[in-house]
Amino acid sequence: MKNIKIGFIGTGNMAQAMLNGFLNNSEIRSKNIFIYDLDEELVNRLEQKYMLTKVKDKKELVISCDVVILSVKPNIYPMIINEIKKDINFNKIVISITPGFSIEELKSYFGKDVKIVRTMPNTPAMVGEGMTAYSIDETLNTVEEKTVRNILKSFGKIEKVDEKLMDVVVATSGSSPAYVYMFIEALADGAVRGGMPRDKAYIFAAQAVLGSAKMVLETGIHPGALKDMVCSPGGTTIEAVAHLEKTGFRSSIIEAMESCIEKAKKMNL
Repeated sequence: MKNIKIGFIGTGNMAQAMLNGFLNNSEIRSKNIFIYDLDEELVNRLEQKYMLTKVKDKKELVISCDVVILSVKPNIYPMIINEIKKDINFNKIVISITPGFSIEELKSYFGKDVKIVRTMPNTPAMVGEGMTAYSIDETLNTVEEKTVRNILKSFGKIEKVDEKLMDVVVATSGSSPAYVYMFIEALADGAVRGGMPRDKAYIFAAQAVLGSAKMVLETGIHPGALKDMVCSPGGTTIEAVAHLEKTGFRSSIIEAMESCIEKAKKMNL
């Protein structure tokens, strides 16, 4: 794992989150991480910040690396694949982090049998708390899958899923940090309205979300039961919960996720 060479084609927000995560939480050497992006200024900043290896073009990156991570926008996936397909051989693993493109569709763009892993990470990878789903191409062997798992585990939790669930994963963990940030912001706004200074409001709100999530993950207790534990009869919490139910709190989230799933399905159109 220490000597594996990983290349990023594209160094946007998600790539930077992954980079920060596995440079802080793995044995991967920074010099063994190769980066390419059309934004040369960004590449130079990342090279200096993390001591990474920048390359002059995509061809050099692909030839140099064992694992190639395609971290570009969905609309340019076909173009990027067309530019690198000649240099991708069966000894290399390609990791996709975009919604909308199935493994079979990606293979069709390569026009040959390629080892492809489809993933959906999220931006909390930046602090080592990412949630990444992955589906593998049947051509990967056990050792190769273990390598992929070790890469993905270095910046958070991972789960192997049936590829047909990937669009649901997008809505559940890939996009959901945005919903959570909105919730934290709303909690803080409510606290400020009640007289709390904003800097403290964000701390109280964010820690409450963090602690609640940890309770779900570490106790194994159903979220509904954990909610009931906070709701004393005739108390303040059940009063707030009743208002949230009245205003469609849960249904609005479910409907937002449905919209997200439908959008994910159309990202390759």
